[in-house]
Amino acid sequence: MAKLSLFERRRRRVRTALRKRSGLRPRLSVHRTGRHIYAQIIDDAEGRTVAAASTLGAKAAGANVDAAIQVGKDIAAAAKKAGVTTVVFDRGGYLFHGRVKALADAAREGGLEF
Repeated sequence: MAKLSLFERRRRRVRTALRKRSGLRPRLSVHRTGRHIYAQIIDDAEGRTVAAASTLGAKAAGANVDAAIQVGKDIAAAAKKAGVTTVVFDRGGYLFHGRVKALADAAREGGLEF
């Protein structure tokens, strides 16, 4: 088996810790690329996506902090519409700063608790 990259090791470590502490709360998962940022609220018990938002939509374009803030607001609104108020934040293997932090702060301001 090939060695895992540092990113993959960090991602697995974060997700394992979340599963231990999350209880039955849905998971707010973040994925970012050089061009876009994506957020999903995933119910691991049922194995389905409850809500999703990304910069692929017309409201926010690009991969900067402003776009991440818009995605955070969008995911919070979609979560409220789906009846989700508390989540556990899954940053994946990304460090909690920049776009990831901006998305999380905007989701908190939008009404999600984590």
